Amino acid sequence: MLAMSPYISNVAAWQESWDRQQEAYMPDREQRFTVMLDAVDAIREATPPRLLDLAGGTGTISLRALRRFPDAEITLVDLDPALLALATASLGEQATIVTADLGRPDWTTALPHRRYDAVLTATALHWLPADRLRILYTEIRDLLRPGGLFVNADHMPDGDLPELTKRLLARGEEHRAARYAAGAVLSWSQWWQQAEQDPTLAPLVQQRHAIYPSGHSPEWMPPASWHLTALKDAGFTEVGTLWRGAADAAVVALH
Repeated sequence: MLAMSPYISNVAAWQESWDRQQEAYMPDREQRFTVMLDAVDAIREATPPRLLDLAGGTGTISLRALRRFPDAEITLVDLDPALLALATASLGEQATIVTADLGRPDWTTALPHRRYDAVLTATALHWLPADRLRILYTEIRDLLRPGGLFVNADHMPDGDLPELTKRLLARGEEHRAARYAAGAVLSWSQWWQQAEQDPTLAPLVQQRHAIYPSGHSPEWMPPASWHLTALKDAGFTEVGTLWRGAADAAVVALH
């Protein structure tokens, strides 16, 4: 666990800054989290839900899950040392924090449990190449109990609406540019520049640069239909679109 310093002690401020930065890209961000947790509520059994927050970053999903299910047993997995430091500072003993690389097939060996009620992820898996993501979907299915749930909320355009999607994305860019110009919110790069100025986070950001020398692999954003097919191929019994907003969607799959 991260040894805290005065510079990161106001972790709530860092979480607020992260949320605002992310919402500049996804104004309906909270809606997808609410729908995601509604689905968990629908399938959870009498026992406290056991949740896996995949590529959980600063703990965005975990924090909201704990507000919804205070007794939830949560595991958060990520590789980014700076974001994991913020997650650790925010969640403390309320979650098990695991450092693992989802690009490697042995990532599940670091988990404290073999079965979960739900695996949840948001705006993260588009960094993985197609072949690896297909395999990851199978690995996730194997981690779920029978009847368990997987939700992936990400950039997933509707392949049947190419022109409208283009216009929606352009509209979003205009609104985001206005917010940046007004100084209302930090951009992605500005947020990381700020983190590099923090004495505690700065060395972790440098570690991040070593892990992702090119800033992650190239982003790859297939339509939701690609994910639905991949989830069916992975052996899930039910798959579908749980939520959609502009060029984003949340796909859901039941074991």
